[in-house]
Formats: sequence, C-alpha cells, structure tokens
Amino acid sequence: MKDHSRREMLSSLALSSAACLTGLGDVKGPNNPIGVSTYSFWGFRRDEFRDIGKCIDLAAKMGFDGVEILQIQMKDFSPSMLQKIKRQAFMAGVDLMGFSTHQDFVDPNEIVRRRNVEQTISYVEQAYALGIPTLRINTGRWGTSKDFDALMANRGIEPVLEGYTEEQGFEWVIESMKQLVPYAEKCGVVLGLENHWGLGLTPEGVMKVVNAVKSPWLQVTLDTGNFLEDPYARLEKLAPHTVLLQAKTYYGKGRWYTLDIDYERVGKIMKKANYKGYVSLEFEGMEDPITAVPKSLELLRKHF
Repeated sequence: MKDHSRREMLSSLALSSAACLTGLGDVKGPNNPIGVSTYSFWGFRRDEFRDIGKCIDLAAKMGFDGVEILQIQMKDFSPSMLQKIKRQAFMAGVDLMGFSTHQDFVDPNEIVRRRNVEQTISYVEQAYALGIPTLRINTGRWGTSKDFDALMANRGIEPVLEGYTEEQGFEWVIESMKQLVPYAEKCGVVLGLENHWGLGLTPEGVMKVVNAVKSPWLQVTLDTGNFLEDPYARLEKLAPHTVLLQAKTYYGKGRWYTLDIDYERVGKIMKKANYKGYVSLEFEGMEDPITAVPKSLELLRKHF
C-alpha cells in the first residue's frame, strides 16, 4: 500500500472513531436486569403456579433475566431440593437473584422474637445454598388489626399494642436485626429491609432501623407498591440504599387496591440514585399471569 493511501485510510478511521466517541453521550448505559418474583404467578391462590420449578421455566420462556423466590411458596427445603432448584435456574439461563421472606420482630415476648431471629437465620442459609445474593426481610407489625383485609382497608396503619410504645417496637426490631447481620455477612447474603406494613410503613421507619444497625449487610428492598400516599418522594428517600427494587403491576385490578404507578418517573428516580441492580416484578393484579406478566415485563423493559 502506498504511503498516501495508508494515510488516507488512517485518517478516515480516526474521523469515524471521533464521530462514534462524540455520540457516546447520547447512548444509554446498560439497562437494569429484570426479574420476576414467583409470587407474580402464585399470588397465594393460584395453586397451578405454586411449583418453583414451573415458575422458573415460565420466567425463562417469557424472557426474564432472573427469578426472585417467595420462600413461603416453597414446600420442600431439603438440601437436595435447593440444589435441584439452583441447577434448574442455571440450565434455564436465569439468575436466582432474590429471596423474599417473612418474619415478625414486633412482639413484646423475647422468646417469640428469638424464634423469628432463628427462623430468619435459616432463611439466610437457604439463600446461601441457592446462591441468592439478597434476602427480603420485614420489621413485622403490631397485629392489632382484625386481619390483613382490615389492615389494607386502613391503608396499612394499625394501632400500637396496648401497654407498649412505637419506640419499644423499634428497639425490638433493631435488636433482632443486629443478631442477623453476622450470619448475613458469613453467608454473603445482603439483607434488604422492605418498606412493608408495620414499622417499615414509612421511609423514616425503614431508615431508623437501617441506620441504627449500621451494617453494609442490612440495606433496603424497595417496593413501588407499598407507599399509598406521596409515593415518589418516599421512593426517592430510599432509592440510594436499595439493593433490590420490587416493581408492582396491577393488570385486571388489584386484590386490595390498584395503583397507577408512573414507571418512567420511578426509572428516573432510580437512575438518579445510580441504582444498577435487579428490578423484580411483583404482579398483584387479577388478570391471568400468563398474559399479565409478559405485559409487565414489556413495561419494565421500557423504563429500566
């Protein structure tokens, strides 16, 4: 090749590279991976979708990147079953990325609280066996509502147990969480305190616990559907501490309530907080999940 031809070629390549670099500012970075909670299929009432393996296969077929397992949905917690589930997810090409559990530390009885701590330790060990990096936990609640329907009718608010104070409740929760973090660290499983009913009803309540425990192994699982008033300002307060974002949809209307969540706005809130983790779909509508879950995935892909 002649020298002038070589120079022309190199000059052309340099101009092309410069043009590409100039346009990089307009190119979006990697999108958040999107997962689905097995709760989206089962919903505590769809028995045909209770099997975790079936949920994993459906998630993979629908195009999700990962699966969040609702622990209470499982029927078999044996080591062999946990390894079978892990293998199935690996072969299906999806991550097991979240483990959603239930506990209640808002109880004046120290024995009851200790029992909940020990149960949650077993959940951490299950998550470790499954290779799941984060576990959803709750504060628990006072239990003064007649039932869950009554709690929802009262917008998630319930009276403090007679003879006790809210501050005592927080002390019980914080004490219990402090007992959990050494096990979380040992297993490499980040605990995510959810903005759930009870003492975690507000961002201030969630952060009161997280700040008091003061451990990198206790952060926040942020649920888009659990702030019924002023949701976006509240989501923004917790976004910087979030390790898993649970995104609710309500196709066919919700069982207890229906929210019209602006996911474009939520996406911007999470981007501003530099959130790069999983978005986990929690479908909570009455429509058949076989049709509603793929629609939800399309919605979330658009904004995350």
